[in-house]
Amino acid sequence: MASDGSQSQDPQKKKKKTSKKGKGEDVKDTEVQVEVQVERLTACGHNALQQGDRLKALEYFKKAFKAAVTLNKNKVQRACAFNLGAAYVEAGKPQKGLDFLSQAETGERGERVADLQFNLAAAHEALDDHIQAVRHYQQAAHLYRSQGDGSSEGDTCIRLAHCHLRRKEWNDATENYLRAAESYKVAGKMDSAAVALKDAGNHMLKCDCFSADDVISVLTECLELSAKITEPETLGKLYNSVGLSFSQLKLFPEASECYELALPLVRSTPRRLAVVMQNLGAVHNSLAQYRKALEYHREAAALHGSLGSRRAQGCCFCNLAYALSELGELEEAGESYLHAQQAFKDSDDSSGHWQACEGLGGIKLRLRDPDKAILYYKQALVLLSKCKDVSSSVQESLVNKLSEALQLKLAIQQRVPPVRQTIKERNRQHLRIAQRRNTEEMMAEQRRKEPLNSHRVEEKESRPTETSSQRKPPGDMISSRATQTVRPDYVNALPEANRNLNNTYEKPCLEYNNPTDSHLGDFISQQDEATCETSRQNQLEISSASPEEESTEALPSAHLPNEESTSINRTVKSRFCTVM
Repeated sequence: MASDGSQSQDPQKKKKKTSKKGKGEDVKDTEVQVEVQVERLTACGHNALQQGDRLKALEYFKKAFKAAVTLNKNKVQRACAFNLGAAYVEAGKPQKGLDFLSQAETGERGERVADLQFNLAAAHEALDDHIQAVRHYQQAAHLYRSQGDGSSEGDTCIRLAHCHLRRKEWNDATENYLRAAESYKVAGKMDSAAVALKDAGNHMLKCDCFSADDVISVLTECLELSAKITEPETLGKLYNSVGLSFSQLKLFPEASECYELALPLVRSTPRRLAVVMQNLGAVHNSLAQYRKALEYHREAAALHGSLGSRRAQGCCFCNLAYALSELGELEEAGESYLHAQQAFKDSDDSSGHWQACEGLGGIKLRLRDPDKAILYYKQALVLLSKCKDVSSSVQESLVNKLSEALQLKLAIQQRVPPVRQTIKERNRQHLRIAQRRNTEEMMAEQRRKEPLNSHRVEEKESRPTETSSQRKPPGDMISSRATQTVRPDYVNALPEANRNLNNTYEKPCLEYNNPTDSHLGDFISQQDEATCETSRQNQLEISSASPEEESTEALPSAHLPNEESTSINRTVKSRFCTVM
């Protein structure tokens, strides 16, 4: 029985062991299935990102994270938290992104992961916490360099530069653009290096620590590397930006050459074409090539008008009026200033409006209509008072011109109008000449009759004649003075011939553009385009567009929906990773 008992127990034991083994295999199979599911969902999330569908990608990463929580594998969970946090940042929810990114940190070594530092910085940047963003970007850049990843280091330095720009730290921004260019060159990305150098040169102009030679050296290298850029629209944008920098350095021949290179590259896009033509016309004004500038002014004004960009159109009309006034076509110049004045009214641009009024005042003064000149100068002063950050010298110049107009009006009221007086004086001179001829004939006749007294008669008659011919009446002096006070001031009716360059075409975008990534950024950011609708174009203070401006033309400008992507611009907000 014992043997029977032992025999009866063995099968039970075997059954128990078999059942335990089956349960373990089931658990293992389940984990494998979950891992496969996580991998599949993660891959779907990456595909959605490549297609530009950030919300769909976010949903896939959420499901992957939920599935990973059921696994007892921290590495998989951290990877999913990393991707979900990055997806939230991409979707415009940076605070949620930070919450999940913090779960991806795994201690001292994990906190130093370069991509994680990059994503943490991107989240802080989106929250406008630029101090923390700069700290994390700096760590990421250092880690990328230690890994020999020049491309990622360059991307990170660009983002660092944008953070410094938001804080108006021009020197730090410039240094990071230069570092980015060097990193890209090491990585063999010469097209990205050219773009970084273009931005560096633009911002070096705002710093006191760089000389003109430093800026020219950077811009020259940028143009040399631009040969590596194959995307026409991106290349056109670069040439326009470098042209603006040369314009600010007053190197107008070099600026003109850059704009000429940009012109055929932007013809397919009317808005970009209008900007380049506007800048070309302004530079030709500075080179005193007024007749050549007229065509560019008129075409740019027409293009801006067809696009509804009234502010930029007003700037073009101002530039056109200046060229016409220099060519002596005052009536047509006045009409152009009137068009500019209306355009600035429509766009509520006080800065452009006062300049148009100043130009009109100058035209009226040259046309000897001091009453209207006084009216426009007073209007310009009122509008100038509404503008911020205006130099006191600008107001002083307007006051001086108003004073000259008042003096001319007073001179006209007190004396015969200089034009009429000149005509009368000419008649008097003709009468004197006729009288002198008659006198000379009489003297000759007397010499024939009285040879002995001829010398005395000639001496007596010539002295009063000589005195009267040399004497200038008061009317001549008034006429001359009026001419001199008007003309010199209106050679510079606008402080600079290129006051209205358009630099809004090239305002700095606060998101970096990577030429090799699959998603391409816009040729001009939404902020830049908005500036263009109104953009810095700024007055020919080449700011850059700000603008830019814009404005500029552009920093400033001065400020449309996004357009098609280009191969140089790719917005890089977050970094993603695979699960395993």
